[in-house]
Amino acid sequence: MIDQKQLENVECFKYLGSILTNDGRCTCKIKCRIPMAKSAFNKKRVLFTNILYLELRKKPVKCYIWSIALHGAETWTLRTLDQKHLESFEIWYWRRMKTISWTDHVRNKEVLLRVKEQGNILHEISERKANWIGHILRRNCLLQRVIEGKIKGGIEVTGRRGRRVGSYWMTLRKV
Repeated sequence: MIDQKQLENVECFKYLGSILTNDGRCTCKIKCRIPMAKSAFNKKRVLFTNILYLELRKKPVKCYIWSIALHGAETWTLRTLDQKHLESFEIWYWRRMKTISWTDHVRNKEVLLRVKEQGNILHEISERKANWIGHILRRNCLLQRVIEGKIKGGIEVTGRRGRRVGSYWMTLRKV
């Protein structure tokens, strides 16, 4: 209660451009960011066609498209399904750059070889997480104490089947 008013529990809400859910998952954020990045890619399609050299076309993708797709990725706790969404998005734009249709039956590894890239989007997310957590742990703030577990809190979820939901620390240890 705040000022004698009962607060309402909601499933999800949008705050500063991010969708926050009551279970703390980031799937909604990822599903929202990927279409935004795809539309930005399609708007600037002229930059990514065969007019320019491949190495020159890859730089705006990593600067412009990744910044849209990975906005706020430092705080994401990725599940396997989320990783697959991000990897498929990465293959999608490499295919568009090289004009490789899905009906050509070209495997994803072959697409990455043609553009002389590796699957970098998940590596970029893990680097961003490591940088962000370094900044947070150097400061003396409330968020630092929450992340270190010095303040009790949690999400009360009952009756859910399956494996326990991974924490932010578990995703950092995989780096």
